[in-house]
Amino acid sequence: MRIRAITLRILRQFIHDKRTMALMFIAPLLVLSLMSLVFNSNAYKPNIGVSGAAAVFSPALEAQDAAVTSFTTTEQGEAALRDSSIDAFVTVEGNAPSVILEGSNPAATRAAMQVLREAVLQLQPAASVTGLIQPSVSYMYGAEDMTTIDRFGPIMIGVFVFFFVFLIAGVSFLRERTTGTLERLLSTPLKRWEIVLGYVGGFGIFTVVQALLISWFSVHMLGIMMAGSFGYVLLITLLLAITALTLGTLLSAFAGNELQMIQFIPLVIVPQIFLSGLFPLDTLPLWLQRTGLATPIYYGAQALMDIMIRGKGWSSIALDAYVLVGFSLLFMVLNVLALRKHRRM
Repeated sequence: MRIRAITLRILRQFIHDKRTMALMFIAPLLVLSLMSLVFNSNAYKPNIGVSGAAAVFSPALEAQDAAVTSFTTTEQGEAALRDSSIDAFVTVEGNAPSVILEGSNPAATRAAMQVLREAVLQLQPAASVTGLIQPSVSYMYGAEDMTTIDRFGPIMIGVFVFFFVFLIAGVSFLRERTTGTLERLLSTPLKRWEIVLGYVGGFGIFTVVQALLISWFSVHMLGIMMAGSFGYVLLITLLLAITALTLGTLLSAFAGNELQMIQFIPLVIVPQIFLSGLFPLDTLPLWLQRTGLATPIYYGAQALMDIMIRGKGWSSIALDAYVLVGFSLLFMVLNVLALRKHRRM
């Protein structure tokens, strides 16, 4: 009877907690649906630029379902490569094709090389394999021996920084509220915005240390590729951490306990990971691509890839940095408004 009483109490507790019930049964379905869309997306179609005599490859490349962009000059094609708007650029030097690969995405590089080999084979059908004219290949970014950790490392740095700061900040701020500390502060003459900035400043010190530690360990201990400035890496990870901090404290206002705070992870963190750049967004449905553009981790991951893999500077990551600052300011304002449920000004 005592076991039955405990079982019934737990059942009633879950049934009355509508948020837990919804997240237990609905969240897995939403995550699985997102996984289905990501993993069943269309095959990646490489975008290959051609210039001059290399235009002869265009029909063969298009026959391999590749997108072909023609450029008037070599400089235009190389500029497109630097902007990552094409995956490879083909010219003809002498009698042999010359290929420059963008190189920052191994999957796109493999797809581009595959269609280029097929195109060369189509243009020389009577030649033996050893008699084929082999194109000379070089890389704009990355290298032939680029590893998986080099490709995904920048993204995962952003994901880990965001995830751990979000979780720790949210649970810590929730504990401040459930233990009565926040209520005592709200009973003082302090303004809501002063309380929010105070908490952000206090938690922010630890987020700075965490961002520094994760970035340093990834680059100097794990040996992840670093083509750009380590200072910019620290800047982006810090902005990501502040964004996660402000979002975590915001959502903690709508959680009644630590379990409910953790329940936000499948709905807030997991979708951002899938849409961060781990998988090419170009292969996803348009509405899902636009959803990815509304997530902080996407901008942090893109900036980190620009720095660490492509070696780019401030001009390339400025927009991503400004967007992360905008997210942080938005979440801070919403934090101030969320405190109204605890105290009316």
